Amino acid sequence: MEICGKPIIAHLCERIQSSQLLTEIVIATTTEIADDAIAKFCSGNNIHCFRGSQYDVLDRYYRAAMIYDADVIVRLTADCPLLDGELVDSVVQAFLDQKVDFAANRLPPPWKRTFPIGLDIEIASFAALEEAWNKADQVFEREHVMPYLYNQPGRFKTLLLQNERDYGTRRWTVDTPQDLELMDTIFTHFKPRTDFSWKEVLSFLDNNPEIEQLNKNIQHKSMQETDERNQSAQADIV
Repeated sequence: MEICGKPIIAHLCERIQSSQLLTEIVIATTTEIADDAIAKFCSGNNIHCFRGSQYDVLDRYYRAAMIYDADVIVRLTADCPLLDGELVDSVVQAFLDQKVDFAANRLPPPWKRTFPIGLDIEIASFAALEEAWNKADQVFEREHVMPYLYNQPGRFKTLLLQNERDYGTRRWTVDTPQDLELMDTIFTHFKPRTDFSWKEVLSFLDNNPEIEQLNKNIQHKSMQETDERNQSAQADIV
């Protein structure tokens, strides 16, 4: 889907280019025919692309990390076009400074989140990701990539960054048509700029609160939820 005439994934890649700490961007997509368009986008924009399992996303991440020799893996999801390089760097720096196995600026319930939904950043060392790849045996752990790293206290050294003020109920992700309409409104407001920060978005929405009514009734998925097609495939295997 597009925002202001540009694919959502293009906005994300462009916005995180301002990061001072990321060294490579790799799009980890699936081998499904439907994702040929993503591979074509990557090829046309000189962006690395790895194609792997549709449902075992942990396996997809692990294999991509191996191929690109990543010692630190920063997970950003393509439904989060408002991520910016400065925010990414703040989480990466905390990960490095605290010498943890896993860091994030949000975790799903029952954990508390203070950043808007859609500014989600997860970081893991390759060693931790490899252990998760070897040991995670729950469907949701494979599909959601990193729950194995944080869902059992003491298993890894983890860090959860909180924002000073709580914006955790605000929804800035793109899963539904209502979400897309909200994003289009935001990007149209800042056009032609693409380097606006998440704090500028916050100020814009605070001054125009009616805009966030567009998707106020959308419920976010829980960590335990998985794709129904994946559930069906698992049932067929059993």
